[in-house]
Amino acid sequence: LCFLFQLILATWEGSYNLQCQNLHSAGEADIRVAKVLWWYYFSKVIEFMDTIFFVLRKKSSQITFLHVYHHATMFNIWWCVLNWIPCGQSFFGPTLNSFIHVLMYSYYGLSVIPSMRKYLWWKKYLTQAQLIQFLLTIVHTLSAAVKPCGFPFGCLMFQSSYMATLVILFINFYIKTYRKAPSRTAAKETPVTTEIKNGFHKDYFAAANGLQNNKKAQ
Repeated sequence: LCFLFQLILATWEGSYNLQCQNLHSAGEADIRVAKVLWWYYFSKVIEFMDTIFFVLRKKSSQITFLHVYHHATMFNIWWCVLNWIPCGQSFFGPTLNSFIHVLMYSYYGLSVIPSMRKYLWWKKYLTQAQLIQFLLTIVHTLSAAVKPCGFPFGCLMFQSSYMATLVILFINFYIKTYRKAPSRTAAKETPVTTEIKNGFHKDYFAAANGLQNNKKAQ
């Protein structure tokens, strides 16, 4: 939330051009944006710790290609951003991303409260919001390529290409997570947990009847 407000204030005070902003025309505002983006980069280092914790806790199911790719690449890409393009056009993606993270961490914070979980029906909309974020960033980045202002063209092309890979991966994740319909065979099968009568599984009664029959035969 702090990143979001600081970036909005800095770009507003520096009269940043939303369509295209170069690296050296806003003076003190550029320095302020660069400082905020440094802390933004530092937050990516902390986020990457998630993967380390998953490994230590042996939660291998949560270490997906999307998870590792996203966190590992963000860490390295933002190191390059801070060294060569720490302000100007670089402000837009982190501003949107900070807003999305406010929503995400609000969701995860509420999810630890048992009484609130029944109200958290909007998880899939977080993924939709992330996809919208990537698409808006691509549009914003390409707008500077169509009408340049001095921001490095190669960086614009790289960022657009990288965002396109995230769109593909997140769409794949969304389809697998929220759009995968249950198979007909699975729907027809009766779950083992439903084959219960008076607190006992049906196999219990079959075994019990067999014992009773054996006793009668004896």
